[in-house]
Amino acid sequence: MLGLRHRGEGGESPDLEPPRVVIADNHVPARIGVRLALEEDGFLVCGEEGTAPAAVAAALRDPPDLCLLDVDTPGDAIVAAETIRSRLPETQVVMLSDSENDEALLFAALEAGAAGYLLKDMDSSRLGPALRDVLDGRAALPRGLTARLIEEFRDRAREPGLVRPTDRDLTAREWEVLDCLREGLSTRSIAKRLFITETTVRRHVSSILRKLGVSSREAAVELVTQRSTNLNGE
Repeated sequence: MLGLRHRGEGGESPDLEPPRVVIADNHVPARIGVRLALEEDGFLVCGEEGTAPAAVAAALRDPPDLCLLDVDTPGDAIVAAETIRSRLPETQVVMLSDSENDEALLFAALEAGAAGYLLKDMDSSRLGPALRDVLDGRAALPRGLTARLIEEFRDRAREPGLVRPTDRDLTAREWEVLDCLREGLSTRSIAKRLFITETTVRRHVSSILRKLGVSSREAAVELVTQRSTNLNGE
């Protein structure tokens, strides 16, 4: 578990401002352990919160370089990550988790804009370097999760979907949501299928309706299905 192991070499040079971090974890001993590990490695912890909304408020009040959010923090840490990334695009977000087997949380975190998803049983000496990688523009994912992420995208690429009308400016994710709507899936089912939050599904649906110029999910499916049929020459 993250704790008080010696970090070895590293840390910030004295002439550089230390990276500023907000930590969110409702388990106080774990939060203290993370703070001590980061401070030992040259980070400045500018906020410690026990709920996701409190972490968002702390970040908005005094924007940090990075927010480190435990996925189990009360108040929906995934929504907090999405809010921080949308309101503070210069602030990076990294999630901490107890489990590497919850793929839904992994993909929801990445969809929300997180640049990292780290396991809490990692050696504390690796936490600082992983966060610095994120601040340098690199992702922070354990090898096992990286392999699963690649396989998931391979599976999605193999799945059949609608023929895409080229005059519709939808993103790849919006087409995936539209495929799900065509299958008659609910918001909750779409969220589970695509490993995203229900809030994110609703945001994508609103964007789809606006771009297609229709007022309902049913109208969007009918329009794109008709155009797809026309493209197939049926």
